[in-house]
Amino acid sequence: MTSKPARYEVVLTEDAQRDLEEICDYIAEHDASAKAAHVLAAIEKLLATLALFPERSPITKELLSVGIRDYRETYFKPYRVIYRIVNRRVYVYLIVDGRRDMQALLMRRLLRS
Repeated sequence: MTSKPARYEVVLTEDAQRDLEEICDYIAEHDASAKAAHVLAAIEKLLATLALFPERSPITKELLSVGIRDYRETYFKPYRVIYRIVNRRVYVYLIVDGRRDMQALLMRRLLRS
């Protein structure tokens, strides 16, 4: 008999929830509602995978370069999901277009958390 992997609770911070809403609103306004729904579904599926295997993703390179090793990232290109694992919870802090100035965004957002 195979045992199931332990599950983590995935928690979106208010900022991450707002990020997701802004991404979907932008796509719906500048492209199509169907495309926004597709991106939302794909990101939600990605977030669901964090409940099982959050350690599989690499440490965020922009933070690693300044000695911060607590945050990991996963992708639905071009979107990056930045999160931290605390006990049995996965806290999602950012869901953003990876083409933005990530160093500045990460420092600004995470230093105030």
